[in-house]
Amino acid sequence: MASIHKHVTREMVSLEATAPIREAARLMSERKIGSVAVRDGGRIVGLVTERDLVATVLARGADANHPMREAMRQGLPRVSTSASEVEVAGLMRDHTTRHLLVEEGGQVVGVVSMRDIIQLMLDEKQFLIEQLQTYIDGR
Repeated sequence: MASIHKHVTREMVSLEATAPIREAARLMSERKIGSVAVRDGGRIVGLVTERDLVATVLARGADANHPMREAMRQGLPRVSTSASEVEVAGLMRDHTTRHLLVEEGGQVVGVVSMRDIIQLMLDEKQFLIEQLQTYIDGR
């Protein structure tokens, strides 16, 4: 199993916790991304995802001008850059999310998505196929 290290998106899109939820939705749509990091005093404190926007704004009828911190889900775990794709996929499944913050040395360094994990798994399978093909061909 490979670590997620090379599949972490390190250039996160973020907004202050006081920014309106509407701004997070606009950024996600404009940049075709599924989450926006939430900053509080310059420090990343969480994520707001598309699913959070649906649950907070649409399902509950909240005002899209409320601050992002109100849409941010509490209790999402963070993962290390050394975590395996299996560990990350399990956490995503258990916490019903497709995005997790990634930490290194106690600092948030990026975000990993389910799409990143799927790509990592596909890359590993392709590598294995190539190795087996080389073995079969006797090279």
